[in-house]
Amino acid sequence: MSEQKTVRFIVTRQDSPDASPYTEEFEIPHRENMNVISALMEIRRNPVTVDGKDSAPVVWDMNCLEEVCGACSMVINGKPRQSCTALVDQLDQPIRLEPMKTFPVVRDLVVDRSRMFDSLKKVKAWIPIDGTYDLGPGPRMAENKRQWAYELSKCMTCGVCLEACPNVNSKSDFIGPAPVSQVRLFNAHPTGEMNREERLNALMGDGGLSNCGNSQNCVQACPKGIPLTTSIAALNRDMTLQSFKNFFGSDKL
Repeated sequence: MSEQKTVRFIVTRQDSPDASPYTEEFEIPHRENMNVISALMEIRRNPVTVDGKDSAPVVWDMNCLEEVCGACSMVINGKPRQSCTALVDQLDQPIRLEPMKTFPVVRDLVVDRSRMFDSLKKVKAWIPIDGTYDLGPGPRMAENKRQWAYELSKCMTCGVCLEACPNVNSKSDFIGPAPVSQVRLFNAHPTGEMNREERLNALMGDGGLSNCGNSQNCVQACPKGIPLTTSIAALNRDMTLQSFKNFFGSDKL
């Protein structure tokens, strides 16, 4: 009988936010169509390293398993991506799993993405319509605008673009590509447009678009193929017009 095929993983672990990281190596039986999440589940069932040492189950984050929620982001073989769509057969072995370095580590592969969510709050990435009463039908969006706005709405706040961006780090307060693109999305909405100036002014402040180095890593890393650099270029123009408006006090620009 031929020897059973196995898959080897090198996992970067960290027991607490203040603890030092270390690596552990695991080997599990190969299974057809296995993704990284199912492999981690297999390791969790029997957390024994290749040296035969009993270990604690690996901790990671997940939810939908359909590349929609963005929760399972991690660095796989040096590339930030979603672990639910990372197929083991398409990865070089040993497969190295690490937490994203842009965000503080909570434990093992789980990170705290508060930095990104705080940035979304800063630019008011929502439609500020409140109340339980009937407001009636909202204004319609032109079809050509709706098509590109839909592409921007695919953002699942996974944090991969922030991880790939060299300008998002512990020494910079740059809000990152995802919140920037969401400004363009909500400024294009017929109702969200009423907060357009507020969002643009937020982008013009500390940590705003001026901190972007235009490396374009974000658009290559985005698992949803969102045109992030197109949004950055469009908002640079909008911010220039807004700065003139702020200076001259004109509402016709």
